[in-house]
Parts: sequence; C-alpha cells; structure tokens
Amino acid sequence: MKGKATSFDIAYLAGVSQSTVSRALRDSPAVNQETKDKIFAIAKQLNYKVDKNASNLRKQTTGTLALLLFEDPTVDDSQINPFFLAMLGSITRACSQRGHDLLVSFQQLSNDWHADYEDSKKADGIILLGYGDYKDYEEKLNTLLAQQTHFVCWGAEVQGHPEFTIRSNNLQGGKLAGQHLVQQGRRRFAFIGNASDNSPEFLARYQGMVHALEQAGITEDTVAQLDAISTEQAGFDAINQLHAQGKSFDALFCASDLIAIGAIRALQKKGLRVPEDVAVVGFDDIPVASFSSPALTTIQQNTSLAGEMLVVNLLKLINHQPVELTEIQPKIIVRQSCGAAER
Repeated sequence: MKGKATSFDIAYLAGVSQSTVSRALRDSPAVNQETKDKIFAIAKQLNYKVDKNASNLRKQTTGTLALLLFEDPTVDDSQINPFFLAMLGSITRACSQRGHDLLVSFQQLSNDWHADYEDSKKADGIILLGYGDYKDYEEKLNTLLAQQTHFVCWGAEVQGHPEFTIRSNNLQGGKLAGQHLVQQGRRRFAFIGNASDNSPEFLARYQGMVHALEQAGITEDTVAQLDAISTEQAGFDAINQLHAQGKSFDALFCASDLIAIGAIRALQKKGLRVPEDVAVVGFDDIPVASFSSPALTTIQQNTSLAGEMLVVNLLKLINHQPVELTEIQPKIIVRQSCGAAER
C-alpha cells in the first residue's frame, strides 16, 4: 500500500464502515470487542496513527453545535418542513448569543448517520429536529445514549432520559382545538393525521381533541380519523378518502397546518365552504397559515422559545449541568377557517 494509511483503508480491510473504525479506535462501547480487536490489528499492521484532532467530543470542545434535520417531503426542493424552518432561525440566534457556531445538515438514514459528528469532531453536541417514523428513530436515540453523545431533540421522547426532550404540550393543544370547535357549535368531527405510536406527537394531539369532545358528550367512536403524513398533498388526498368512505363531518382538526391547507383545498374543490360547511383547525402556526384562504385557525407552537431551549439545554448537557424536560404550552390562534356553524 502506497502513502499514509487512512481509516478508510482499515475499514476496507476489516469489512466495516469508516465510522465503525473511528469508534473502535476511540474504544467506544458501541463496537463489540471482537470487531475492535480486528480493527486494532489491521491498524497496527498498516502502521496507522490516530489523529488526535479527530478524537471524540467529550475530550475537547469546538464551539460548534450541530443541527440535524430530518428530510421531509415538500412541494419545493428544500425537503424541510416549514415549521422547522421557523425554528431554525431561533436556534441560530440562540447559538450566536452564546458565542457558538451552528452546523446544519440533513439526518442521514444509514446506521451511521450520527457518527460523522461524534467521530470527526465537527461539533460538541447535536440538536435533532424531526424524525419520521418514531419506531425507527427510537433505535437511533438509543445508539446516541450508548455512545454518551451530547444531544437534545424536539418532540421525540428519549426513553429513560425525558430531560433530553424539548416539546410542545401536544395533548393540551389538541384539547384547545377540540374545545374551540365545540364552542362553534360543531358536532360531527374528523381528524387527519397518524394517530399511533409511530407518530407520538400527532397521537397526543388526537387524544387531546378526543378528551375535549368527550367532555362535551361526543364519543370517540363518532370521530372519523384518517392517517396522513405532514404534507399538503396528504391532506388533500385524505379528504377525498373520507368522502369516498361516506364520512360526513362539519369540524376538521388536522395534525399539522400543511395537512389542513391541503384539506381546505380539497373541500373547496368539492364545493364545500370553509368555515360555513366545515370548520378547520390546524396545528403549528407556520407563516403561510395566516395567508391561506381562508386564513387558518391553528394551534401555535412557540418556535422562538423552543429554539432557545434546545440550545440552552444542550449547552447544559455539554457542561455537565442538570437539565429537566421542557414542555412548552401552546395557544390557539383564531382566524377565518373556524367560525360558527350555520343554523
């Protein structure tokens, strides 16, 4: 072999990823001993010298935090949910105010998506936004815990470490939506959004709405519910599916604003008036919500406070200071899409 050996050379000979080599060379508990022994033997054979500047985050600090965004399907090429774009601004400001740089990247879906930041010493800690299917994401969180990586995440519950989570009170947000729709005289309800353990935030919003309805004497079995991801197209398609199933409703609560905007478009295409025939409430209060037609009534999540707390709590973890679960209280923003039912 010509030239200086690299970790990629070791990875090739060992039949593992370069990230696994990096973790093994720093004696990470995430790599089993048999693989470590094999990697160390090859490294010795190649006279490989470990780059001390690429050692793990816990030995030195970089003054940089990494923000990893989950790629979402979008109508443009950004692949970023507009809700997270709003939070990105507050995270950037919070980092700047504390003298830290921010490294922004998409989360990779490979098993080693987290390793680039831990092993190459790009950042002192990681902020995670968005996660797709939580059942898949949960394994990645467990890997971060095993590696003792400094991280915080928005929304997703970290089993055994709730203090690593900053989230909105989704249950309360769902209650606010349900209560407002009931107050407008609505009695026939539908919910669009995945109400399962795979989407815990959407599930909590649905459960909050159901709780408010039951207090008003409306039972859950009368609610039409249809799974949907957080896109306008999913909301549009869901309305068509509900109508194909013969579902009739005068109140619609959507798990996100994007779903709600698509749903309104589908309702209008069918000749239904919003809010006269169907009152609609969304969730998030993304900027476009106030410019939809009609303007969307929605549950607002405080993105400014959320971004601030993600940075504050991560820096506390990095500095070995105690942190607690941060739950931000939502509020309802009433606009034209949810008015009183016609008599």
